Amino acid sequence: MSLNLENISVKMTDELDKAVGQKPVTGFMADNNLRGKFVGAKTVMIPAMNISGLGDYDRDTGFVSGTVSVSAKPYTLAMDRGRSFQLDREDHDESGIADLAGQIMGEFVRTKVVPEVDAYVLSKLAGYAYGANQVVEGNPATDAYAMLTEAIATAQNAVGYDEELVAFVDGKMLNALQNSEEISRHLVMNDFKKGELHTQVTSLNGVAILPVPDSRMKTAYDFFDGTTSGQEDGGFTPAVNAKSIGLLLVPRRAASLIKKTEQVRCFDPAHNLKADAWKLDYRLYYDVVLKDSLKSGICTYVY
Repeated sequence: MSLNLENISVKMTDELDKAVGQKPVTGFMADNNLRGKFVGAKTVMIPAMNISGLGDYDRDTGFVSGTVSVSAKPYTLAMDRGRSFQLDREDHDESGIADLAGQIMGEFVRTKVVPEVDAYVLSKLAGYAYGANQVVEGNPATDAYAMLTEAIATAQNAVGYDEELVAFVDGKMLNALQNSEEISRHLVMNDFKKGELHTQVTSLNGVAILPVPDSRMKTAYDFFDGTTSGQEDGGFTPAVNAKSIGLLLVPRRAASLIKKTEQVRCFDPAHNLKADAWKLDYRLYYDVVLKDSLKSGICTYVY
């Protein structure tokens, strides 16, 4: 029986797309559906609505007329990333190539794609907050609890007390919070939903605290193109002027992770024009879009 590469491609694409939504610590932002519609490979139309506020009712003239305008703005996703892998025909026969391809691409998404998506999204959010001077200051070793509660109070004052908040912390801040006698008695475990995945996370007064590896908590990154000298391995690295993000507090609905995974392309050696090898092509478009009405609730501590 011949290998059905089309079925393998479809199944692999579905699994990898699900992983990109669930594995990143920022993956829950993909749940914030903006009802955007793709009109090209990496351009999405994002709806925007403006509505008049209340006016005085007059017993003689009745209601004051208001206006409603609904428009859609084109937004081009900043990140257009991909990679191609080849597996020599002599090393891998047809009977096992499907499982091997799935293992390779799964590991690729887990170790390369997921960290990059997190790093990009968190850098954009913290960069916005830092640039808007929406920051808290202090020394985590002694002020961790005060810094976190100040960020929470600042966000709630800006966007209201009914918005669900999420706090991302790096290793330094996490360690300080865990060693703080002030906070330990207030921490509880709560449910946290990310796509179809339900997990338990540590929370303070309903605010989920999500630990993030330090390598993903910088204010700016350089993303390698994979071809320029010194960038052949691809991936990303902190920019020279990057600061570390110790704490990033975000209203859960404030940011939307927009992503589009193109169908993984699988070629057998007979159809691979470059080499006598199996070929796997992976491509991902993604970006993060902030919601104007909730941007004021983003708060950060950088050092």
